[in-house]
Amino acid sequence: MSILDKHAILERNATLLLVGSLLVVTIGGIVEIAPLFYLENTIEDVKGVRPYTPLELAGRKDAFERAEAELTAVGLGARMHHYPAQMSGGEQQRVALARAAAPRPAILLADEPTGNLDGSNGQAIMDLLFGLRDRHGATLVLVTHSPELAARCDRVIHLRDGRIETETRLEAAQ
Repeated sequence: MSILDKHAILERNATLLLVGSLLVVTIGGIVEIAPLFYLENTIEDVKGVRPYTPLELAGRKDAFERAEAELTAVGLGARMHHYPAQMSGGEQQRVALARAAAPRPAILLADEPTGNLDGSNGQAIMDLLFGLRDRHGATLVLVTHSPELAARCDRVIHLRDGRIETETRLEAAQ
């Protein structure tokens, strides 16, 4: 590998890091199965002890306090030092919600956030998700097959074969 090749790789990596940091700080994500870091406890997962996590990329000096506040907001204040293997699926999903909300993103993306949960945990996650949206003033973009979850949204777009089939704006969402 030549010096020019190494320079191009470093430049590309710096660009990717910059773009990634902008995306992570402005967009928070929640998916069907919470991707937690199994070698970290809950507070470390949300705060981020590994390089390039949302709060670090946002340059937050109050990462621990923010992580603690978000975990408390999702009902896990007493579980901050537990590891994912010590938590239920609903609790793991709440950790993912806290991690997504901690940087205060402008947009929250949620892909089937209740799809892997039982009814009561699914309802709790729905309540927390809409609460985060309202508390932080974020835009929520949600993908779901759940009519109950879709009914809580301001706008519902149905897709079929990758195309918009219908679009509905709801009067009194929630």
